[in-house]
Amino acid sequence: MSKPERQPDDHNKMSRNDPDIIETVSLYQSREKIYVRAFEGFYRNLRNYGGALLFLIYFGTVWLTWGDRQAILWDLGTRQFHIFSETFLPQDFILLSWMLIICAFGLFFITVLAGRVWCGFTCPQSVFTWVFIWVEKITEGDRNKRMRLDKAPMSLNKFFRKFAKHLIWLLISMAVGITFVGYFTPIRELVGDLVTLEASGWALFWVGFFTLATYGNAGWLREQVCIYMCPYARFQSVMYDRDTLTVHYDTARGESRGPRKRNADPKELGIGDCIDCNLCVHVCPTGIDIRDGMQYECISCGACADACNGIMDKMGYEKNLISYTSENALEGNKSPLLRPRLIGYFIALCVITGMFLYTLTQRSMLELEVLRDRQSLYSMNSAGQIENVYTLKLVNKTQQPVDLKISVEGLPDATIRGKKVFTAEPGMVESLPIRLAVPAEAMTGQYNTTIIFHVDSVAPNGPQATVEGRFISPGK
Repeated sequence: MSKPERQPDDHNKMSRNDPDIIETVSLYQSREKIYVRAFEGFYRNLRNYGGALLFLIYFGTVWLTWGDRQAILWDLGTRQFHIFSETFLPQDFILLSWMLIICAFGLFFITVLAGRVWCGFTCPQSVFTWVFIWVEKITEGDRNKRMRLDKAPMSLNKFFRKFAKHLIWLLISMAVGITFVGYFTPIRELVGDLVTLEASGWALFWVGFFTLATYGNAGWLREQVCIYMCPYARFQSVMYDRDTLTVHYDTARGESRGPRKRNADPKELGIGDCIDCNLCVHVCPTGIDIRDGMQYECISCGACADACNGIMDKMGYEKNLISYTSENALEGNKSPLLRPRLIGYFIALCVITGMFLYTLTQRSMLELEVLRDRQSLYSMNSAGQIENVYTLKLVNKTQQPVDLKISVEGLPDATIRGKKVFTAEPGMVESLPIRLAVPAEAMTGQYNTTIIFHVDSVAPNGPQATVEGRFISPGK
């Protein structure tokens, strides 16, 4: 005998404990718009305070100054990357690789510890989605009002509410786009050029691009980005274990569900604590029912826990029917915080961070490269000396001009022909050709001699660099 089928529209009425119900879902079903209900609670406040801090950092840091320049500026035109007192050049891009690896292991560590907490509280997609949902609430009303408004025919009231919503969305998106581009071109000049309509084509393009990207992702796509476009949702479960803290519904305590009067004793009624109000579904930004178990769509935002705790308070029941906990703790087993996988990620994170800091502190502010002339191994000058031709390429990573002097170690009788003292401009690559001449009699029997080039600051305690080179001679 075949089992009866249940359509997706009846999903909220379906009991997960009913073995006689099969849910049929088309792989190509159209998207159902999610109307998120307003709620209060601890995790909402935590997300709001955290979001405010992130907004302050993102929108505020770009306006800070350091000396006579913007404090944080990735100047693509000059290929200089300023972060407060430090300036990085393309030659320092290895540090960017270190930072990306640190971020990756940090994300792995956090995921093993607390699941997709990054997605729920600090991911830009989630943060701006919640902001856009708040704009919907103040322009169109809470969940039920928005649903009725969408179903109602077009009217003057509906038009102005929709217009106000999208206008605010666009203004927020434009602020995001201008700020983002402001990290790559001086923000004050950018804003001035935009106001006077003198901004370059590229600046307008990127401001428009990030404005539309924010407007589309946070306003229209929303949970579709988290569910279908973000790869993190797909591989996060690989890093989970039974001790990972994530949002869980206490099935043993909540089932079976059913409505009842306030302050009723569920034990006397023979039912669980869940009153089947579906509020946990109504506040979920991805539209899932946490009572169906762990799902990859869950971004661990804690909205369902806040909503459920509010209901438990009203009913006079114990809180945390939905809470951040682990599978082992939910089953009454021990759930240790320290475990091999978590310790392994933490050790790897500490080692990589230590290597990054060491590389950062040990980086030379003067980079030197010596290139030999490939046209000839050596030549004889009119004075009977053996000459080798080199090109010294220097990068001054400081923000001040530096007077430098060149010396060579390894050939006591060597003479440098060319500039021995010169000025390296800040952040510039200098190419300096020099000739190194040695008396022929001093090189008898030596074909390939190791030498050391020294470039030192004329001023004390200035930057310096050394590099090894070769001096070629006929050897006779």
